Amino acid sequence: MIKRYTREVMGHVWTEENKFQTWLLVEILVCEALAKTGQIPKKAAQNIRKKARFSIERIEAIEAETKHDVIAFLTNVAETVGPDARYIHLGLTSSDILDTAMAVRLRHASKIILKGCDGLLATLKKKAMAHKDTVMVGRSHGIHAEPITFGLKLALWYDEMRRNRRRMEQAMETISVGKISGAVGTYANVSPEVEAYVCRKLGLKPATISNQIIQRDRYAEYFTTLAIIASTIEKMAVEIRHLQRTEVLEAEEYFSKGQKGSSAMPHKRNPVASENLSGLARLIRSNAAAALNNIALWHERDISHSSVERVIVPDTTILVDYMLNRMIGIIRNLVVYPKRMQQNLALTQGLIFSQQLLLALAKHGVRREDAYKMVQKQAMRAWKKKLDFKELVENDPDITSYLKREEIEKLFDVNSQLRHVDTIFARVFE
Repeated sequence: MIKRYTREVMGHVWTEENKFQTWLLVEILVCEALAKTGQIPKKAAQNIRKKARFSIERIEAIEAETKHDVIAFLTNVAETVGPDARYIHLGLTSSDILDTAMAVRLRHASKIILKGCDGLLATLKKKAMAHKDTVMVGRSHGIHAEPITFGLKLALWYDEMRRNRRRMEQAMETISVGKISGAVGTYANVSPEVEAYVCRKLGLKPATISNQIIQRDRYAEYFTTLAIIASTIEKMAVEIRHLQRTEVLEAEEYFSKGQKGSSAMPHKRNPVASENLSGLARLIRSNAAAALNNIALWHERDISHSSVERVIVPDTTILVDYMLNRMIGIIRNLVVYPKRMQQNLALTQGLIFSQQLLLALAKHGVRREDAYKMVQKQAMRAWKKKLDFKELVENDPDITSYLKREEIEKLFDVNSQLRHVDTIFARVFE
């Protein structure tokens, strides 16, 4: 009895039930292909499809004795089919079933992850549009640089996530290959026509060439892609954590009624969701490293990759799905404080306009090195003595000998620095 996967729940993809159902589907399709090519009776293939079942409990009992999961599975299925079971697994090796079925399940997982990417992209776009003109200070090295808008920060994340989605589509295609080619990939006991039939029915492509297994560079690409997605999510999470610091407090995670931040300090409102995501990204990157180590195997195959994949395949896909959905919730409910952004923007009393002043002096014929010294002289005075930078500039005879007061006034206009925001948004969201 075959049940096709329909639930879009990541955890279900990796259940034992779904694993064995997918194995069974592959075995039945092989029997159908063998019947179509006249290698087994058509009635046998029909009987196998009709009667084939499995019991997880029975498989586990058999495996306790055989110490081989595929043999235990086949033994149990044979018990439900009867004499025609002799045609099941004909000319195949375990990896024909394992790797082809894994490709099917990884495709299912990929589609769920792609939907998560779409959800995060939609959420980022909506938030970016809402804050396109919400002015804040840009920071480099953690130090105030020049003005940006919060919408630009979100648009940057959107653009990166869009690249991640494209990578995920490519990674899904890379792992969407099956192999029904026997013990060392030579089709010694099963024909390429059988492989072609099975793969077509499963929405896969036949591997161009294989040995006993699908080559693990495909898996490495897949899990490296998931690691990049996780790292992008961590990038957002780290920024939110910084913005929520008490000294900054330009944005913070939503703090629900009744929520507690600390067992000791009742006042605490911590960015715990973002911190969780930072931690999970580390785990996913380590799983990608394990996938890279699985590429090099002995000769036509050893089994050292198998134990690794039993852990990293379900864990990584489930975690990335979780991270995407958790970040959607964080961004959707993010509390933004435009007034605090304005306060922080003014914190350095105009120093964020120093480059505008430098460029204006250069345009008036001052050598760049001299202009830099002139501007830095007053900038350092403003830093050390907490003075208004614009006032210092307006009272500096060296600067005012080149720039009129009206020109200086325009140089300290934030709108001038942000005049191309609409152009950037058009490029990102068109």
